[in-house]
Amino acid sequence: MDERQLLNVTEGSTLGNVEIAPEVIEVIAGIAVSEVAGVASMRGNFATGVVERLGKKSHGKGVKVELDQDGILIDAYVVMDYGISIPDTAQKIQDNTRQALKNMTALEIKEINVHVVGVQMDPKEEAEIEEE
Repeated sequence: MDERQLLNVTEGSTLGNVEIAPEVIEVIAGIAVSEVAGVASMRGNFATGVVERLGKKSHGKGVKVELDQDGILIDAYVVMDYGISIPDTAQKIQDNTRQALKNMTALEIKEINVHVVGVQMDPKEEAEIEEE
């Protein structure tokens, strides 16, 4: 689908339609994911890395939103902290993201897929491993 496609939210109002850009959903989801304890960082692409080096924070980093006829699909690419329960943290990511989007946009999400792309070691633990 076209990236510029907007989502229509209708509440039965005669005042008109509310349209939400997919980029807005990416930002809301990105913030919701990064708020979960156990998430070390989000994985972005080369462009978000360049933008962040120039001083602008990319809140949608690591989140991909797809719109299809069945609903909204969200993919979150995260790096987790070492030592946490990945299934529990992934469930919290899904719950927090779904709740944030429901509260802020009134949209129902079809899927929230969590992709664990790395594990962040504690710097102290890395130093201890290297010394041994």
